[in-house]
Amino acid sequence: MSARRGAPLTLEEISTTALRLMDEGGVAGLSMRKLAAELDVNPMSLYHHVDNKEALIRLICSTAAQRMELPPDDGSPWQEQLRALAVAYHRNAMEHPAMWSHLHDHPEIIQDRDLVIWRTLYRILRLAGVPEPELRRTSDVLHAFVMGFVIAETRGHLPDDPEEVERGFDTAIRLITRGVEGLSG
Repeated sequence: MSARRGAPLTLEEISTTALRLMDEGGVAGLSMRKLAAELDVNPMSLYHHVDNKEALIRLICSTAAQRMELPPDDGSPWQEQLRALAVAYHRNAMEHPAMWSHLHDHPEIIQDRDLVIWRTLYRILRLAGVPEPELRRTSDVLHAFVMGFVIAETRGHLPDDPEEVERGFDTAIRLITRGVEGLSG
């Protein structure tokens, strides 16, 4: 092991490198041994930070969610904030398709309601006037709707024309916004 170290290994360094490896080779292309080689550390060093590959993948997903450009609570209309959240989610899914594909095979990872994306969505839905007892159901449906679009896009069920896909996503967001408006009445 050459250049490594005096500097301690960080979770940020681990998750950034692991996400890159997952982007390059999918979940199957990510291993603790390969990650350790990329970080120029002994594989056992990783286990001081994550228990196993599944814990590593959870870390990657959490890190990717935290890096999303989420709409701030800045007083802008909830419709704009909901649109910004959907666009950020879509962009992240397109940037990290292997990770998002894995999430759909393991939905328990994304169901952690303490993730910043869920807290942001709940805040926006409250601004929209969605009743508190409906927040969970509404957020689940919106997540399924947007992810359905992402899956259709990544699996080739939409036109190859990027402008047409963008128009389709814009239509989806307008439908979502109008649907949420109907819940707040």
